[in-house]
Amino acid sequence: MRDSPGYTLFFAASVCVVCSIVVSASAVSLRGAQAANRKLDRQSKVLKAAGLTNRAEDRDDDRVRALYERQVDAQRIALKSGKKVAASEGDEGDEGEQPAPANKAGLVRIPTHREVYLVRSEERGETLVLPVEGKGLWSTMRGFLALDAEDLNTVRGMEFYEHGETPGLGGEIDNPRWKSRFRGRKAFDDEGKPALRVARGPVGSPEQDPHQVDALTGATITARGVSNLLSFWLGDDGYGPLLKRLEKERKTP
Repeated sequence: MRDSPGYTLFFAASVCVVCSIVVSASAVSLRGAQAANRKLDRQSKVLKAAGLTNRAEDRDDDRVRALYERQVDAQRIALKSGKKVAASEGDEGDEGEQPAPANKAGLVRIPTHREVYLVRSEERGETLVLPVEGKGLWSTMRGFLALDAEDLNTVRGMEFYEHGETPGLGGEIDNPRWKSRFRGRKAFDDEGKPALRVARGPVGSPEQDPHQVDALTGATITARGVSNLLSFWLGDDGYGPLLKRLEKERKTP
């Protein structure tokens, strides 16, 4: 009986069903923990972009949560107007979608409302952390660009929290040494136009090359993707309205 084809098929099907149930149950039961871990990772990257944690400290979950609660003010804005909008209780993250205007960042749809972050620090003052995203070679790269909240131009940090670029090549956007080269650069040129980009080769210090960051060796398309996403989100279709509003408020007595 056990050697019959019918028994073999029945046994194999039973094993498949049992395994499917176990995998499905595990996925459902772990969904909450996975969401919590993603949230914590994003909070960690917000703090890191603002320069409030280092590589060792951002592994301390309790410290990250406490620091985020104490020093980060998450604000929801209408992307088109740059104005703050109220969020319902317990509501977090982006909200709604709209077709993206023509762009080089590979974006098809963008949020109608977006959460941005004002990070306060006695040592560093205030930092504005902006979510950014755009297409690389293989994936959509998602991260945070941090600007000095006083001049809304000086870059304080750049972090990526999600991408699928090639390890050792485009994946070097996660390399702390490369990311550190953003600090001190300028997001805009003297005419107020987005100017921050990844160069095609090595560049000098922020004083020598204020708008360029060293190339990613062997990852031309990923580097171009980073430049394109920065150009889009710093422009009028991205955070331009928000930055103009903040600049106006800063100059108003």
